[in-house]
Amino acid sequence: MNYAAFFLNLVRLEQQTVRPVVQDLQTRLDIFGRSGNVVDVVNGLVSRRIGVDVLAKLYAKALAGFDHNSARAVAKKHACRSVMLENKVARLESIVEILKSAPCTPKAPLRQRLYAAEQLYGKYNVHVICDAFDIPRGTFYNHVLRNKKDNTWYAKRREELRLRIQEIFDESNQVFGAAKIAAVMKNEGFKISNEMVRTLMRDMGLVSIRQSAKKLYEDEGRKYKNHLNQEFDTCKLNEVWVSDVTYFKYDENAYYICVIIDLFSRMVVGYKISKTNSTQLVKSTFQIAYKARQPDSSLVFHTDRGSNYRSKTMNDYMRSLNITHSFSRAHVPYDNSVMESFFASMKREELYRTKYRSESDFRSAVDKYMIFYNTKRPHKKLQYKTPNRKKNMP
Repeated sequence: MNYAAFFLNLVRLEQQTVRPVVQDLQTRLDIFGRSGNVVDVVNGLVSRRIGVDVLAKLYAKALAGFDHNSARAVAKKHACRSVMLENKVARLESIVEILKSAPCTPKAPLRQRLYAAEQLYGKYNVHVICDAFDIPRGTFYNHVLRNKKDNTWYAKRREELRLRIQEIFDESNQVFGAAKIAAVMKNEGFKISNEMVRTLMRDMGLVSIRQSAKKLYEDEGRKYKNHLNQEFDTCKLNEVWVSDVTYFKYDENAYYICVIIDLFSRMVVGYKISKTNSTQLVKSTFQIAYKARQPDSSLVFHTDRGSNYRSKTMNDYMRSLNITHSFSRAHVPYDNSVMESFFASMKREELYRTKYRSESDFRSAVDKYMIFYNTKRPHKKLQYKTPNRKKNMP
């Protein structure tokens, strides 16, 4: 083996590949005020990263003629080291990217650094953000959690992410987990981590059916019974109520509309609009309808299996009123087709036709449509009577 030629080739290749990368990183890091020690570390990491790649190949080639197993072992060892070093370099490059877009430097006052870091929360790994701005992670988490309730930007960004996550999850037929949803969002230009998607999915009650599809199917069949079974014809008022939630976008904001309909009269007995699709939305809508109609305990309340309807808070509330809660089967919209039909009519007849000038204009339009639907719009199922007339019939 010609060791002189071997190392000469190694040095030549490192000079061609390492130095431009080192100089580029060093220049960018110097601009943002990083210390000389960090630059030295970067130099070492980049040099070893590229050097190891070359060394592994040359070792494998040089030793192949003498000991094939040794050549493979050396190449495998250096390949593993190369992956680790590549991750470290990628981390440093992320720090450069963060500092390049940041409104302050790592030497700025702590408050400014915390604000800058907060704007990037969810776009980059928290460890990388804190390293870039020289902030202890505990300090950063305390800042975010302390200001979460009053932080309008934080709440708005999380709601935007939740909306897109829900859309992707539904489009995948509940198959995609956090990693796949994060990959789709990154391809669309979102700066978001797998952990952020996982946290939001946990908050929203979204779980990929791949994890325990069979067990979930069997458990939910026993726990969430369908008492209605698509029997939409009833004999009296307040015998069966159906409910669902839809959303409508206005001025880049999502508004969730929860509606409850009495099956006998097909009348809207309660509705509410909110900026969040939560348990509180469906519970407060039910409270409005219950207070107005005062049904007895024979009432059956039928909904889909949304997490807000299945929540412990909602189930405890139903039990406290001795009301039977009926659930549609998973992924069978026909089990709640009355609500599906109502929302389709409302969107075609009002929401999609009107250009609203303000949020109050939108809310007022929804109020007027509910009155129109109950009092003036004939219903085919009611032999073209209005829901209000059907309600008042002896």
